[in-house]
Amino acid sequence: MPCALVAPNSPIFSPSKIPSIFCRSSSSSPRLLHVPPPTPSSRSSNNPLSSPKAFQARFQSPRHVISNHTKEPSGLGSGPGLALKRKRPMRIDIPIAPVSFAVDSPKAEERVEAVEVDEDGYSVYCKRGKRGLMEDRYSAMVDSTQALFGVFDGHGGSKAAEFAAKNLDKNIADRLASGGEEKVMEAVKEGYLATDAEFLKEDVSGGACCVTALVQKGNLVVSNAGDCRAVMSRGGVAEALTSDHHPCRTDERARIESSGGYVDYCHGVWRIQGSLAVSRGIGDRQLKQWVIAEPETKVLKINPECEFLMLASDGLWDKVTNQEAVDIVRPLCVGIDNPELFSACKKLVDLSISRGSMDDTSVMIIQLGRFVS
Repeated sequence: MPCALVAPNSPIFSPSKIPSIFCRSSSSSPRLLHVPPPTPSSRSSNNPLSSPKAFQARFQSPRHVISNHTKEPSGLGSGPGLALKRKRPMRIDIPIAPVSFAVDSPKAEERVEAVEVDEDGYSVYCKRGKRGLMEDRYSAMVDSTQALFGVFDGHGGSKAAEFAAKNLDKNIADRLASGGEEKVMEAVKEGYLATDAEFLKEDVSGGACCVTALVQKGNLVVSNAGDCRAVMSRGGVAEALTSDHHPCRTDERARIESSGGYVDYCHGVWRIQGSLAVSRGIGDRQLKQWVIAEPETKVLKINPECEFLMLASDGLWDKVTNQEAVDIVRPLCVGIDNPELFSACKKLVDLSISRGSMDDTSVMIIQLGRFVS
């Protein structure tokens, strides 16, 4: 598919700066589609392994909105955290991504409209939403012994998602190398927590939801922190391998309130401290007491029924069900000589947009059998 790159003299995506954002594989590079920089009146917001086969690239959406509306809907049941009347602590202001992007040049940042990657065994399509600059990121790292994939959805800016895309896979890989196969879940957990701790030292705002998939020795290890989701097709049946971390989840709400926080209903969404609509992720220093980076992890053996895996940001899952996604992808990826993974990614993103998604949407499809020896 032909592609266009931003102008060589772009202050953001000049050739000298592209590697800091997109680390290319030896076989192909992500293709970027762009439009001219926005006018002042427009609305916009803002380690791979050393093996030559290693590949890593990144991309990402503002999610949280601070609101004074605290009325809770009726009929939601009761529980330890559902006190109807109580004194609320002061809300914490979470910085919203700026409407412009400051650079060391009078020229505004080029807007990346879409990112396209079509590799052997996996493909990615990321599409910028209508809320501002692209803030989704992804990573893919493949070597002779394992493959590690990730999708990252930022909020309050792109810094956390970009940091996670650059560092999480390395942190996990380092810990896998030092531990046995039986310690894989602990290695993934430590990798997430280390990435979070390192990002907090950067002293920048924002956060990111993460979902990762490790293919190693015939096993699939899927982890998430936030509401990016992993869904697998098992013989044509959609199987969610992760559970979204939202404040309204009974266990998440209980954890938050036991730590002195509160969960509020603002503009149709449950939020922590009236601000953030996810309860786990990388970053979010202002809410770090309640927004933890510890992932939930599931390990399963890959068998012939495990056809393909989809990792995607909530820009997809808010508009497309798990089974719908499998039904769209399967005819293009299963039982044919040349699987059309990229076409399947794009069809899912286009469907989400046609149903009114305003968010950045990133979809990665992985052909599981390709990475099992």
